[in-house]
Amino acid sequence: MEIGVFIPIGNNGWLISEAAPQYMPSFELNKEIVLKAEQYGFDFALSMIKLRGFGGKTQFWEHNLESFTLMAGLAAVTSKIKIFATAATLTIPPAIVARMASTIDSIAPGRFGINLVTGWQKAEYDQMGLWPGEQHYKDRYNYLAEYTTVLKDLLTTGVSDFKGQYFTMNDCRVSPRPLDTKLICAGSSDEGLAFTAQYADYSFALGKGTNTPAAFASVNDRLKAAAAKTGRDVAAYILFMIIADETDEAAMAKWQAYRDGADQEALAWLTDQAAPNAAAGATTNTTQLAAAASAVNLNMGTLVGSYESVARMLDEVAAVPGTAGVLLVFDDFVQGVENFGTRIQPLMTSRAV
Repeated sequence: MEIGVFIPIGNNGWLISEAAPQYMPSFELNKEIVLKAEQYGFDFALSMIKLRGFGGKTQFWEHNLESFTLMAGLAAVTSKIKIFATAATLTIPPAIVARMASTIDSIAPGRFGINLVTGWQKAEYDQMGLWPGEQHYKDRYNYLAEYTTVLKDLLTTGVSDFKGQYFTMNDCRVSPRPLDTKLICAGSSDEGLAFTAQYADYSFALGKGTNTPAAFASVNDRLKAAAAKTGRDVAAYILFMIIADETDEAAMAKWQAYRDGADQEALAWLTDQAAPNAAAGATTNTTQLAAAASAVNLNMGTLVGSYESVARMLDEVAAVPGTAGVLLVFDDFVQGVENFGTRIQPLMTSRAV
């Protein structure tokens, strides 16, 4: 099973809590995390893009770096780990993304990939006058299909003459072309999985619940069904938060403290922002985000326990049919990656060399 780290490009990582570690994002912080991940054999590092946070006492995600420029810097200081940046497709034309991919590939040949997001939080785009309107919730994958068609044309052939509803290319050219740029999509709706099966190489989905490592299995099944219709091979990667300590009791005490310190004002903003997109389909990722105002870690799957318990649960994740890997976040990223490399990974049968 492959292991990735979802690096903290935004302040405070993925815990919306006054009791969680409070920190600002920086290149130095993310460089330390990714170099440590590379040292311990992590397969890839991914950064999101966030253009507007949730406020509250913790100012959650109000402070963010930019994904492509950050990953270009990290590409230059690493040698083996794969590097994925996220494109907010409502803000950057596909031809510019293709040229940025070509540039980063020249820094880290064959190690760069792109995560494509349609955009779900209106406030991110409305502040710049880029929100296309409420119809975007329903049209977003039609838009993304055209976007990705142009992008793949340019990445693979260097030329696009695509003519569509959203994009018109007139002998558009990009050279040099990157070696092999993989594409990711994180949509879990039926429409999102259909898109991924048609256009992407990897599918990312949220794990579910606390210490329920196999609860996401139905998403893998739905991806497999979608891929069967396209005849393409698409790998599934699952997002989990890791909260580990010497004992199950110590880890659970930390998890309880984070929940007790939840930033309720920021959580209310999250729920309000996610609700319109959630209404577009019962299986969207944002449905899960908006499902509970107590989503102190955005309702992602959470593995809480001793190093031994977390290793066992990750092996259970690996055993779910169709799982190619996991994307991990930690309450304390620097120490979390260190603990994973020295205390958890050596106990995992799914990572045995």
